Amino acid sequence: MKKIFIADHHPVTRKGIACMLKKNANYTIIGKANNGDELYKCLEESEPDILIMEIDMPHINGINALRSIKTEFPKMRVLIFSTHPEEIYALRSIKSGAAGYVPKTASTKVFLKALKQISKGGIFLNEELTSTFTSRNVGETSAISRYKKLSSREIEVLNLLSSGKRNKDIANALNINEKTVSTYKTRLLKKLKVDNLADLIHQSRMFQFG
Repeated sequence: MKKIFIADHHPVTRKGIACMLKKNANYTIIGKANNGDELYKCLEESEPDILIMEIDMPHINGINALRSIKTEFPKMRVLIFSTHPEEIYALRSIKSGAAGYVPKTASTKVFLKALKQISKGGIFLNEELTSTFTSRNVGETSAISRYKKLSSREIEVLNLLSSGKRNKDIANALNINEKTVSTYKTRLLKKLKVDNLADLIHQSRMFQFG
């Protein structure tokens, strides 16, 4: 059973998510927060498997907050459930460490599908998202489709690499050995079809939209 924490400043949203998951034996809700201060305090006290959060909450600095949460709690999966337009924020969120992005206009079915995928260790991005890019961004679209094939751990390694971390730092942050980090690096180069670390970092920064 996955432990879930909900962070949202709208009481109806918190209640709605709780009601939706109440009868689902795969999840248990261990806490709720309605602003950034509460969220940080609660995360230190409880260790949820999955955090469902709105990035636009009081006392929280959006995407930067997501990055710092992931740095502090690298094993926790984060599902962004936000009012912000998906085509602007979804890829930035994934790039910054989220495991999925669901807009608040999505159906219950999509929300539950995202949660299921994340709880299994996958990454969730709406399939329609890639088609929102114009032909002008063909290079980006193919890069996105490659990016979507990465595992969550590969994305974590990529995020840390692109923020300038060395193999040793990445190994410490993710509780793996340096040799494993090198293996991930080789795999990332191959999967994203680039030849060196500089290109890999450039490719990962393409996801920094908006």
